[in-house]
Amino acid sequence: MVRKCGTKKKAEKKARYICEVCGLAITVDNVCSCVDVCDIICCGQEMKPKK
Repeated sequence: MVRKCGTKKKAEKKARYICEVCGLAITVDNVCSCVDVCDIICCGQEMKPKK
């Protein structure tokens, strides 16, 4: 998969993510300010925003 710069958004407080492999779901409680974008990884893959 090829990603273009600037296509990902920074995680927001209360955002929910889910792992498409194991089904683990998380909710963001605190947002870091260290970088523009953080990857949330589970089972070796990036977690997807839950809709």
